[in-house]
Amino acid sequence: MNRYPLWVYVTIAVALALGALYTLPNFFGEAPAVQVSPARATLKVDPAVLGRVEEGLKKAGIQPTGVFLDLAGVKVRLADTDTQLKAKDVINQALNPDPEYPSYTVALNLLSNSPAWLAAIPVAPARPMYLGLDLRGGVHFLLQVDMRAVLAKQLDSNAADIRSQLRDKNVRYAGIAREGDSIVIRFRDAEPRDKARAIIGEQLPDLQLIDASVGSELRLVASIRPEAQKRTQELALRQNIQTLHNRINELGVAEPVIQQQGADRVVVELPGVQDTAKAKEILGRTATLEVRLVDEDAMRSNSTFNVDVFPERKRDGSVSNVPVKKQVLLTGDRFTGAAATFDQHQQPAVSINLDAAGGRVMLGVTRENLGHLMAIILFERGKGEAISVAKIQGEFSNRFQITGLFSPEETNTLALLIRAGSLAAPMEIIEERTVGPSLGAENIKKGFDSTIYGFAALSLFIIVYYSLFGVFSALALCANLLFLIALLSMLQATLTLPGIAAIALTLGMAIDANVLINERVREELRGGATPQAAIHAGYERAFGTILDSNVTTMIAGLALLIFGSGPVRGFAVVHCLGILTSIFSSVVVSRSMVNLAYGSRRRLEHVAIGNTAWK
Repeated sequence: MNRYPLWVYVTIAVALALGALYTLPNFFGEAPAVQVSPARATLKVDPAVLGRVEEGLKKAGIQPTGVFLDLAGVKVRLADTDTQLKAKDVINQALNPDPEYPSYTVALNLLSNSPAWLAAIPVAPARPMYLGLDLRGGVHFLLQVDMRAVLAKQLDSNAADIRSQLRDKNVRYAGIAREGDSIVIRFRDAEPRDKARAIIGEQLPDLQLIDASVGSELRLVASIRPEAQKRTQELALRQNIQTLHNRINELGVAEPVIQQQGADRVVVELPGVQDTAKAKEILGRTATLEVRLVDEDAMRSNSTFNVDVFPERKRDGSVSNVPVKKQVLLTGDRFTGAAATFDQHQQPAVSINLDAAGGRVMLGVTRENLGHLMAIILFERGKGEAISVAKIQGEFSNRFQITGLFSPEETNTLALLIRAGSLAAPMEIIEERTVGPSLGAENIKKGFDSTIYGFAALSLFIIVYYSLFGVFSALALCANLLFLIALLSMLQATLTLPGIAAIALTLGMAIDANVLINERVREELRGGATPQAAIHAGYERAFGTILDSNVTTMIAGLALLIFGSGPVRGFAVVHCLGILTSIFSSVVVSRSMVNLAYGSRRRLEHVAIGNTAWK
């Protein structure tokens, strides 16, 4: 009656062993470290960079406890925070001789001290769970959105649309150029000017037109209406915030805080982030792409008059300057997708998809410039670099490839930035703050002390009140805590103060389930049932009540998870996981111990479930 088949005991033993294994990394703590990652998509961290780091540390007399290269970059583990700060400066000087245009991001980090064999477990490596900004610290960024660039980009886009519309309607014009905050359209005759005014007014209602003709020079001046300017800026800010969300999702950071501050700033907090340098790299880049034609006359004459010049990295590692025309043909807001692929020569490339308007522009440009050079300019932190310069060999519209000196990893990174969403405007990190663990040390101590004291008080009470059955309940409570910490670690969740509160609540709910079971067993004994029958009936009949109460609580937790944000979602995650672990530990684990203690006895005279032994 009160016996489990062998496979159930084996399953419970395996679950407890796995729980202990995945909880173990949380006991080793973390060591201060410095991480190096590429500051540009066209760079990579390889063994040569690792050698430069080791050489720089050796010259400075700094002895690291570990230096290794992984997919994220070079990581240097150090003995203490003072050495960490000194090592950061040394590495930064060794890798970035030009501080105005750094090649590598050197950032402070924390690395787990857990043994390497735990992280090397196949399929599911054992790693510690993250601690939130209020416990362990993290990274805080304040980003400034360049609203002038928003309007400038909108004007460039409108100029391209005007050019495309007039070309489609066969309206002749002498020239279209952006001058300051306006677009100037020149005509030779009044008739095409009037037709253009009607077309622009119908197709582009956000533009207001002024007839600025002087003498025989016929001109229309278009500018963005004030209400459209405000709408464009608000939309750009919302798009940037959404893009940051997408990029952080790509990073796998739990519980990020991304919110608007004022009219043109965004606050980003990444609690418990492990890869600080990667976060800065992804968020710090604007990844703004521009498509321009190369000024081949300036290239042949080495002239820089009335052109923009950008560096291009050659296949042999050298850098040359590429003069490009000032007119921007396309910008990143016309890009709808990107994927890492290979070109016809089986070289890594990035395949780009354009929207309908961008496709029309590209079709016209390629048709009129066959055989000429076109450049793809990548802007990062206000600096531009020609990542691809290629000859236009045929007409194309909605899809084309960016080719250049790429490795597969670099194409994946560049595609990630574009795929995550084009920033509507450049953003600059104007404040960067790493919140150290000392700020959360008191919160950690109080939070964990309250959990431990609460656990001890609950265990003492239930052992005194229910005797041996109380011991079983306390051990089941230990298993519940073990399972919950293991799940949080396996999911790489971020534990915050609300999460600690959810753990304490979970323990209370778990002990409540055992109280229901024990009282039900007592009731059956009072009713005259035999001890074996009372145990069986107690667990069977209490299970329905336990399940109902936990399902209703789970519904509330899921509502918090779906509609909440930030710390509320952190509480909900721990709360929902705790409900699942408490059902398993309170019912299955505790009953397995009761079955082992009493189930093998054919003639059970009494059970210890209170101050007296019930018969």
